[in-house]
Amino acid sequence: MTGRAERRVLWSVLTTLLVVGLLAAAGTVAVQAHRAGDLNGLLCDGPCGPEYIAAPEGLEPAVPVVLGPAAEEIGRVDPVRVSSAVSDALASPALGPHTGLSVREVGSGEEVIVTNTDAFVPASTTKLMTGFAARALLDPGLRLRTEARLDEGRVVLVGGGDPYLQGEPSPEPAYGVRADLASLADRTVTALRSRGLSQVALGHDSTLFVGPSASDRWEPSYVPDDIVTPVSALWVDRGVRGGVRDDDPAAFAATRFAELLTERGITVTSVEPVALGAGSSALAAVGSAPLAQILERMELASDNEAAEVILRHVAIAAGEDASFVGGATAVRRTLAAAGLDVSDLQTYDGSGLSRANRATPSMLSDLVARASADPATAALLTDLPVAGFSGTLDDRFGPVPVARGLVRAKTGTLTGVHSLAGTVTTADGAVLAFAMMVDGTEAVPGLETQAAVDAVVAALAGCTCVR
Repeated sequence: MTGRAERRVLWSVLTTLLVVGLLAAAGTVAVQAHRAGDLNGLLCDGPCGPEYIAAPEGLEPAVPVVLGPAAEEIGRVDPVRVSSAVSDALASPALGPHTGLSVREVGSGEEVIVTNTDAFVPASTTKLMTGFAARALLDPGLRLRTEARLDEGRVVLVGGGDPYLQGEPSPEPAYGVRADLASLADRTVTALRSRGLSQVALGHDSTLFVGPSASDRWEPSYVPDDIVTPVSALWVDRGVRGGVRDDDPAAFAATRFAELLTERGITVTSVEPVALGAGSSALAAVGSAPLAQILERMELASDNEAAEVILRHVAIAAGEDASFVGGATAVRRTLAAAGLDVSDLQTYDGSGLSRANRATPSMLSDLVARASADPATAALLTDLPVAGFSGTLDDRFGPVPVARGLVRAKTGTLTGVHSLAGTVTTADGAVLAFAMMVDGTEAVPGLETQAAVDAVVAALAGCTCVR
């Protein structure tokens, strides 16, 4: 081949590669624009319907999307088919000797199957109860205030029970906008200078909550072993200092606030706990993210500290003492008022850390079903982690991808205890509420039991259960 011919072939190849590259780049831009909705006007002549929505990575459908019938047109779930679908998974020895499963239709609330009527240790599925009561009793737009007030010449830092109060503002918060002590210090200093004050004593008031800061139904090692922060209406960075949970989180928050005031030119002569006087006046305040976002974070991350704080806000809303006992009483009463059978329910905290807690699978599945039927509590279901994608389920269901994206559930785990409760969409479009509970697997490796629990729920996701 002559040199001229070789150059012609080379030029042809390069031109082809360039065109392919440009087309690929254009395709990438088009896909991104489609996902962002920028092509809606071209594709749909306006807002696009669900058939045009791009699936998240990992959930791309294997076949073209065909919209199914409305929920009321699907039909009734067949208990025999449900039992058959889960029978093999329920027989796994990794589930141990004490296992319970309850499954309900979400729309009707009818219990399709229940394999055990015993009460089990619910572990962190207790947070479903706490979240349900909070959704039922509290304003989802409520912002929890941390205040600085002037009381007889002394500045008092007053805790309002914000579980996510930070020391410094976050440039990229994990959710919403969190309140922070640095911003409160800025506002407080401005207010003090307007009054001609440059030297103050500092008090801190955490009396919004009462009773013990740790439950007598918890393992005695939980606080000393740094598993949980003592519950307080005032803390900063969840009571964690230098990677260690502080034994007196209110005092730690006040010390940090004193440092921030000092950095801004205010001399702090003393720091001590006080009870705010009736004649105090406001200096400054910061507000938390809306309660709805706090509840979502609590369920998604299974946040024990946040759950205990929220339990006390539930107690206050119900007219009870803001304590473990008052909170448990308020939750029980709220669940009963919603029509749930609480005859076997025993709760001693809001997080599920207590091994003395007891709940039946039937009650938990009923809670999920009833939550969906009430606008006040329905958001509880969207607070829950999504299988394979978010929160405490982000790394679950890998070996059983049929359930990825089709299960939203609250996890519950202690040594020998594994529970999962939420909703699952079956292969034929039925939405089921379920609660799967085991609490006798100390002799089984935890990951094996977890996988066995997931397999039961995945069997529901793969079930063709409608008559």
